[in-house]
Amino acid sequence: MAQTWMITGAGRGIGLALTMELLRRGDRVIAAARNPWGGALAELAAAYPGACTGLELDVTSEASVAAAKASLAGRPIDVLVNNAGLLGPRGHQSAEDMDFDAWRNVFEVNVYAPLRVAQGFLPNVEAGSGRKIVTISSRMGSIGSNPSGMIAYRSSKAAANMTMVAFGNELRAREIAILLFHPGWVRTEMGGEGADIAAGESAAGLIGTIDASGMAQSNSFRDWRGQAIPW
Repeated sequence: MAQTWMITGAGRGIGLALTMELLRRGDRVIAAARNPWGGALAELAAAYPGACTGLELDVTSEASVAAAKASLAGRPIDVLVNNAGLLGPRGHQSAEDMDFDAWRNVFEVNVYAPLRVAQGFLPNVEAGSGRKIVTISSRMGSIGSNPSGMIAYRSSKAAANMTMVAFGNELRAREIAILLFHPGWVRTEMGGEGADIAAGESAAGLIGTIDASGMAQSNSFRDWRGQAIPW
């Protein structure tokens, strides 16, 4: 049975790959982006009329989230995917050289936005049959892996993990599964051309793992294949 997925940051990278994979298999996608009417999303909307719906959304703006929420009032969402993310500067994220303004921006997108979006569209998820909220995190946020470098990005993903786990604990009685995923090192604008896997491979793995997940996996931190990652 076809499901309705909402994906933030759907205009490129992993978000676009998820959107394409879901549409190919017959699901409906609410493709959220700052400009959902141009580029690849416009082509997908034309190729899959009625199945691909563009949604204007700036995840860093409370007003934008409120307007998007109003436009989707009463529409069930089976799976909400917090995919929009920001790496920050490739330099100036070290122990001795930190761009603090950039760090704040990274937190705005990677930490505050997932909770803002999850809160905003929680009624839609509760009305759906899937009842899943997914956040695309990163292995780089694992404290257990003893990381170094890229402090702004790493700390934001660790904070996002904690935020969504706490959110999931509060929602557990309402049977909404909160799922955190490392998508792999993916060949996107963020991951770079030397990354391990293609966006389509990551997307297919994520979708299959999300499909197989429910309340038993809520608050888990896994990779796109379903393998556990240390916190």
